[in-house]
Amino acid sequence: MTAEETILAGARLVLPSGVVEDGRLAFSGGTITGIGGPRAAGDLDLTALDLTGFTVVPGFVDLHVHGGGGASYASGSAEEALVAARTHLEHGTTTTVASTVTGEIDEVCRQAAVLSELVEDGVLAGVHFEGPFISPGRCGAHRPDLLREPDPALVRKLVDAARGTARMVTLAPELPGGLESVRMLADLGVIAAVGHTDCDYTKTLEAVDAGATVATHLFNAMPSINHRAPGPIVALLEDERVTVELINDGVHLHPSVLDLAYGAAGAERVALITDAMGAAGMGDGLYPLGPLQVRVEDGVARLVEGGSIAGSTLTLDVAFKRSVLVNKLSLTQTVRSISTNPAALLGLSDSIGSLAVGKNADLAVFDSETYDLVAVVRRGEWITGAERFSSGS
Repeated sequence: MTAEETILAGARLVLPSGVVEDGRLAFSGGTITGIGGPRAAGDLDLTALDLTGFTVVPGFVDLHVHGGGGASYASGSAEEALVAARTHLEHGTTTTVASTVTGEIDEVCRQAAVLSELVEDGVLAGVHFEGPFISPGRCGAHRPDLLREPDPALVRKLVDAARGTARMVTLAPELPGGLESVRMLADLGVIAAVGHTDCDYTKTLEAVDAGATVATHLFNAMPSINHRAPGPIVALLEDERVTVELINDGVHLHPSVLDLAYGAAGAERVALITDAMGAAGMGDGLYPLGPLQVRVEDGVARLVEGGSIAGSTLTLDVAFKRSVLVNKLSLTQTVRSISTNPAALLGLSDSIGSLAVGKNADLAVFDSETYDLVAVVRRGEWITGAERFSSGS
């Protein structure tokens, strides 16, 4: 061990190859430098930290989050964006794509410019535009009068405003310009996501053929499954080219519906997201979501006007715990959905998304019995929980 190296010993490690009990993981300079099984007999490395009774997984990757800690990414304020990112970081999300909400095009462009600077600084991993190119009939917590048809020129204007940091655009492909915009986004290397849509089954498949690869919070803000009109849900679940976002907060989806999605798509095509707004990590009360007001009661966010669900108050450590304890997913399935798959979608698998030598030392540490989060490490820096562990393993 070098003087700068940290060794975690005795932990359960969730690796791409499976779960290793009594494992050892070393990191130095922000990078994982070693992974192994139990120490050899006579190895008395007293500098290792004892993580017996704890489970170590790769830091979470959230593709879709609007805010947290009382702050919003749609505020246009770098200070608020930093608060939101820090809040989710303390809950295990070491890689964040910041999501905007529907607003005036020029205002959303201004927000994107602010967020792009934080991407360049390494705080965020990109920008996701959710709206304004969505269906008026499925707008949810987006202001209807600000919605726009996905004219490729307008879509390109938002993407350009992000100065190379746009990672995803959610749109309704059935609207005029929708399929053309999907093709343009695919050509630009930006994820086209189907969401807030009234698409039927056939139009959804056309969007996938045009290059759409993500379903924005599947089941929510789209037509339900009908036995004679399967709609977008069935099309998105059955197509192997599509990754489906799921919000596992117990509010957006009944546990059996989440189980259904896993049964249809498999863990290799699920990305667990928060879709969190500013109340994540906070208490009940009134919060802004773009130009709208949201009331949070008992942890559920709804628009003050109309009562529609308005994002979530979820953090990904809670989604992890629910996935394991409520949905009975395996640790490897959960890690794949919450870290590995979204990292791959972002093209960042070489550095994040799994525990492997040479990748970033982005770690979330859970109690192995309760699955409560106890520590977070990002790029080798202890964000929370370092005081929990002692050397002398």
